[in-house]
Amino acid sequence: MLEVRGLVTNYGPIRALHGIDMDVNNGDIVTLIGANGAGKTTLLKSIMNLVKPLQGRIRFNDGEIRGLATETIVRKGIVLVPEGRAILKRMTVMENLLMGAYVSRDTAQIGLELDQVFARFPGLTGKKNQAAGTLSGGEQQMLAIGRGLMARPELLMLDEPSLGLAPLLVKEIFDIIRQIHQDGRTILLVEQNAKKALQISDRAYVLELGHISLKGRSVDLLESEEVRDAYLGESV
Repeated sequence: MLEVRGLVTNYGPIRALHGIDMDVNNGDIVTLIGANGAGKTTLLKSIMNLVKPLQGRIRFNDGEIRGLATETIVRKGIVLVPEGRAILKRMTVMENLLMGAYVSRDTAQIGLELDQVFARFPGLTGKKNQAAGTLSGGEQQMLAIGRGLMARPELLMLDEPSLGLAPLLVKEIFDIIRQIHQDGRTILLVEQNAKKALQISDRAYVLELGHISLKGRSVDLLESEEVRDAYLGESV
């Protein structure tokens, strides 16, 4: 589904990605783990052309997407739910969700997508006309994911969805990610909570200073002494 080859990207004057090779297969959950500053967010932004790569190929469903406008990439089926949620705080919950459907002109389909989002996140149902900035952190993250789903993505990219949330809400967010996957979405997940990310994903890549240092099945990386010492706070 998604194929990245030889991707090189600067973030300002700094070389952030050094020749990244990565694949996301249809129907998988793939996770990217690594320390702050490893290049995980830059990789997601490079895929969306929010940060422009210097070299490399990015193919989605057998078509080259590197260099395309971000709106065109969304129309092709990739959506990024960004780190920090990027909620439009002065707009209502409903207005935020409708912003997620801006690539669609099918009002009937938009109505169906809204119904599905509110069914998935019932806590938002009674707050449709409430300013998004007044929601709790957990509710804002659910709104951000719901807004992403409004574009009906084939590939949903989530950047730090559990960041700053209480442990019970973290569990809920990961349950939601599982449910979205079970509904047929392919997911690329960037997550500081490496243990939970590895537990729900099929395959994983470890980024260190813009390089992929390890890759493989998530179940194998969970048992890797190197990964457990560096990212899970455990030793084998």
